[in-house]
This record gives sequence, C-alpha cells and structure tokens, in this order.
Amino acid sequence: MIAALFDMDNTLLRVDTGMSWTKFLYRRGELPASMVAKAMYWATLYKLAVLDMETVFTRLCLDLAGDSEAEMIAKCAVWYREHIEAHVAPAARVAVEHHRQAGHTIVLATGSTVYAATPVARGVGIDHVLSSTLEVEAGKFTGRPRALCFGKHKVSLVEEWAASHGIDLARSYFYSDSYNDLPMLARVGTAIAVNPDARLRRHAKKNGWAIQQWS
Repeated sequence: MIAALFDMDNTLLRVDTGMSWTKFLYRRGELPASMVAKAMYWATLYKLAVLDMETVFTRLCLDLAGDSEAEMIAKCAVWYREHIEAHVAPAARVAVEHHRQAGHTIVLATGSTVYAATPVARGVGIDHVLSSTLEVEAGKFTGRPRALCFGKHKVSLVEEWAASHGIDLARSYFYSDSYNDLPMLARVGTAIAVNPDARLRRHAKKNGWAIQQWS
C-alpha cells in the first residue's frame, strides 16, 4: 500500500501553529509576554533548522505538569475553530483529495502535539495522525513527553506505523516545508518540498525533488 504523508505547519496549514497557540494563550492571560518573545525566538531558530527541538519540547512539557488533559483538549477545540480552521491551504485540500482518489492512505505527520494535530486532521478528513504525545496519569500531564515526532523521531514513528499498516514507504509521498524534515523526506520514494525554507529549497533543487508553493 501507498501512503501520502503531510507535515502540518506551513504545509497543510498556512500558519505556524506553535506561534498561533502561544498568542492564543497570551490573549487568554495564560502566558506572559516574555513567553511570546521566547516562542518567536524559537520559531526563528526552527526556520533556520538550528533549533534543538528535543530540548525545547521537553522544557515545554515540564511547564504542563499537573494540568488537565481534558482542559487541553477543550482549549484546542476552541483554538482550532477560531484561529486555525480558516488557514488550511486550498492547495493542500486538493493534494489530499488527489491522493484519496488514488487510493492512498492519508497521514498527518507532525512534530506538534496530538492535541493540536487531531482537530486539524479531522477538519481535512485525514484519518491517521502521527504526532508528538505527552505522558498522562489520572487525567493530568506528568511533565514528560511520551513520544516525539520530529527529525529522526518522526522517521521512527512513521516506520513503525508503516510496518503495522502494510505501507511501502519507498512508494509513498511526504510533503513538508522544513529542512528539519529532511530525514523523513529522504525516507520516502517521493519527496515534495512545499513552501520550502531556504535550506530545503536548495536541497530539493540539488536532488531533483518537486517544489510547490501552497501559501
């Protein structure tokens, strides 16, 4: 079987969900302005593909220790409806439908948390979600990550999922905007650079990968 995997931020969506979520919490009075500034700094490093994602994600998990998972799900539903739903790229919807008509299995594969990814996938009609997850005990976040889905970790999660679903990654597709996704782009048979950052654009041109502009 063949799969079509899509990254989320600046690929399936025309926005960066990390920044959108940070501003959403700031407007609700749940984050200080200093955290917004820090998120902007991290976003810049990410675009340059020099951010230590594992360290940042682990630190953010610690900040959630003791918080309710149910409240997180409820807040994400509001955030998605008010700030994200309108930003699904029309070209992304076309690509998803193209692969659906071709009989391919559609997958959202993102470094974002499952709480951000699930409503996005549901809104676009994607059944399979591979994302970063957080450890939960008795309905509360422990402050520890359970699974990571970026860089080499995304490849591991996708490989495990593909093996259990009979997916041939050598015949599959992956769409992403970021050089950070280079390990996953190199793992599939067809890599498509969507709205690529500078480093990914250079790499895609060098390797003859398709480049598409969806924004």
